[in-house]
Amino acid sequence: MMKHKKLLVIAVILPILIQCSRKSSIIKSKWPNDATTISPKREFRAAWVATVDNIDWPSKKGLSSEKQQQEFVDILNNHQKIGINAVLVQVRAASDAFYARSAEPWSEWLSGEQGKAPSPVYDPMRFMIEESHSRNMEFHAWLNLNRGLHKVAKSVALDHITITKPEWFLAYGGYKLYDFGLPEVREYIKDVVLNIVRQYDVDGIHFDDYFYPYTSANEKLNDMATFSKYGKGFDSIENWRRQNINLLIRDISKAISIEKKWVKFGISPFGVWRNNKVDPTGSLSDAGQTSFDDLFADTKKWANAGWIDYIAPQIYFSFEHPKVPYQPLADWWSNNHGQRHLYIGQSTYRVDQNSTDENWKNKSQLPRQMKYNRNNNQISGSIFYNTSSLMKNNLGFCDSLKLLYKYPALQPTMPWKDRIPPNSPEKLVANKINNLSAIITWETPSKIAKDKDEIQSFVLYRFEEKEPINLNDPAHVVAIIRNVGMLSYTDNSLKKQTKYTYLITALDRLHNESLPSNQFILK
Repeated sequence: MMKHKKLLVIAVILPILIQCSRKSSIIKSKWPNDATTISPKREFRAAWVATVDNIDWPSKKGLSSEKQQQEFVDILNNHQKIGINAVLVQVRAASDAFYARSAEPWSEWLSGEQGKAPSPVYDPMRFMIEESHSRNMEFHAWLNLNRGLHKVAKSVALDHITITKPEWFLAYGGYKLYDFGLPEVREYIKDVVLNIVRQYDVDGIHFDDYFYPYTSANEKLNDMATFSKYGKGFDSIENWRRQNINLLIRDISKAISIEKKWVKFGISPFGVWRNNKVDPTGSLSDAGQTSFDDLFADTKKWANAGWIDYIAPQIYFSFEHPKVPYQPLADWWSNNHGQRHLYIGQSTYRVDQNSTDENWKNKSQLPRQMKYNRNNNQISGSIFYNTSSLMKNNLGFCDSLKLLYKYPALQPTMPWKDRIPPNSPEKLVANKINNLSAIITWETPSKIAKDKDEIQSFVLYRFEEKEPINLNDPAHVVAIIRNVGMLSYTDNSLKKQTKYTYLITALDRLHNESLPSNQFILK
């Protein structure tokens, strides 16, 4: 009878403890310059992996498949060590493919020649997804939206879309760019996205900041013929262009949700939506070009309309920037991201002792930005551009990041997509191997969740004898364990002559967390 009473107390109290916001952790860590930051239980910690022109991966064209795979594994291992929990990999750089199941040709930046498969043949995206998931990292497929042909391309396959559909493209700045005013172009891009969602186990679809092109001096985008045909009812070509992109984003969003409800849709626009000198609702900035006015991308609208699941503005500016300072821009986005997640795109590539900007020679610049984000409860994480700069650890930033990301973090939940958690794991047991190690085992719930979602992973917690049971505290997360193979974990970090209480919870695909299992006290 006493056992049942104890379980009842747990059932009543612990649900309250685990219903936490991302800022509710009580753990504080000392970080650069003795700054105190709160370590959240949930946080998006991501890095972009750029493939265009071999910026990040692979290191050069035409490497063997084995070498390509090893380079990507090295990237993941590096990122895992510093606490990254998601990668955004550019799988479509210029209407090409870094994946096998595509109607578009293989990328030249993979094999050395557009249309030529890697040797020996393998599916890079499938490999990358499996390696990412095995490390409990999310994999977001990053697609460039506007490029038909890049200006640095050295080869073009005969079946490339710029050859088979030349009427779809506009020449600008040395590129061939899609004419978004054509309904068939928007349909084609949507189909490319849906093919990836159907064929691959991606966690997200991600677009960067390229919509209509950044303005090039003394050039004009020649889409007047398309505007004459499809622009009836619009008072300007600018508003018509914005509507073309609105339709594209809205329709892709709907299609992804219908195909797989758990796949996230995110966009990382240029950091400035509009300057307030042009629009009083814009940010306190003086950017030379803006998303709304020059790229015809109404990024604020997409977040407020709920067409995207997260927005990650590229705020690649220092606190001291004379025209686009970091803090006012971060504050503006904090107030203008609607009900969707806000992550900040951070410029690790600018952290450099040889930078022409003195502010980026200061090793505290980016840590200060990270601290500022942590103190803003509207910001749910960061994405770092780029992977190469993280690998170099310029000015010791990654060493600092290891401290900031000392404890593991769950992904932020998205209740607009799914709010139903799994049922609790059962029959948790811990057995000592020796004074410093124990094997923990458990079983999956005897009943599946109401929404029939499968369990993706488990979160194992550990508390010492006199510590309060607080599942909001990430310092007590021993491990996040993928739901594959045997349901067991070996804890090799025990202290001698210490009693521990273990608990375990379950996470679904969208990281909703179950109530905890039974407690097990290891003496």
